Amino acid sequence: MAEIGSDIVKAKAFLEQGEVVGIPTETVYGLAGNALNEDAILKIYAVKNRPKFDPLIAHTNSIEKIGDLVMDIPDKAMKLADRFWPGPLTILLKKNKHVPDLLTSGLDRIAIRIPKHPLSMDLLGSIDFPLAAPSANPFGYVSPTTAQHVNDQLGASIPYVLDGGPCNIGLESTIVGFENDEVVIYRLGGTKVESIEEVVGAVKIQVNESSNPAAPGMLKSHYSPGRKMIIGDIASNLNELAKESTGVLSFSKPFDVPDKNLAVLSPSGDIDEAARNIFSALRKMDQEHIKVILTEFVPKVGLGKAINDRLRRAAV
Repeated sequence: MAEIGSDIVKAKAFLEQGEVVGIPTETVYGLAGNALNEDAILKIYAVKNRPKFDPLIAHTNSIEKIGDLVMDIPDKAMKLADRFWPGPLTILLKKNKHVPDLLTSGLDRIAIRIPKHPLSMDLLGSIDFPLAAPSANPFGYVSPTTAQHVNDQLGASIPYVLDGGPCNIGLESTIVGFENDEVVIYRLGGTKVESIEEVVGAVKIQVNESSNPAAPGMLKSHYSPGRKMIIGDIASNLNELAKESTGVLSFSKPFDVPDKNLAVLSPSGDIDEAARNIFSALRKMDQEHIKVILTEFVPKVGLGKAINDRLRRAAV
């Protein structure tokens, strides 16, 4: 298994050797490698068993470094960067020619962000290349929110996991791009739609599920715990199933199933708490004795839209 620790120098050494390591961000843990090194990018795809038509997000620690990777930064993109970086927002920008096509799956835009985590920011500040860092999990499975989650899933294939504690947002970043000066949201995530609209006005939401994605995180089946999932009225559906083999993932209410089969996202009904807990709850449902998972949509406010997006994809 991988070594888990907080040694930035050790993580840096592995990355400079072309290795991939687990790193913390405020959203989820990433599987990081040199975003300008095709061998490192290929290693990320191989470790995750991720299809190469699904582009990766690059991470760095400053606008200046991003300027070296892109053709230009439009005014609206700069406004969003000023407001939300460091933070859970990824922006699609026209890439420079030296950015490997493998990173962007042949697309002419690079997905890039500045993460808001002190360890990863220190790591990014210590190296002279950006990091490609998709979620550190096998492709299509539940995203990791602790270092141990990374080790449990990928520890046999990577040398090191930089431990920054539990992720404090727990949802992947929101992804935005620009079409004819219109701001388009391609993935709902840790930055709220309402907050983005406060900066740039009305946005277009285009989170279509695709087998040929225009941005990371758009594939139809994703974030899956590996069990059949039914979204709807939990109480009604539970009446027709055996409680011993049914998992329940609810927003705020407990249900009459064994404790090991129950995950309540937020007993107080707090959407942000639910977002922090969504992936650990899905992970809890991945138990051998659970055959079916019953869940429900959460209120469509704030991060609730992103939580519901993840539930829909997990249920496919």
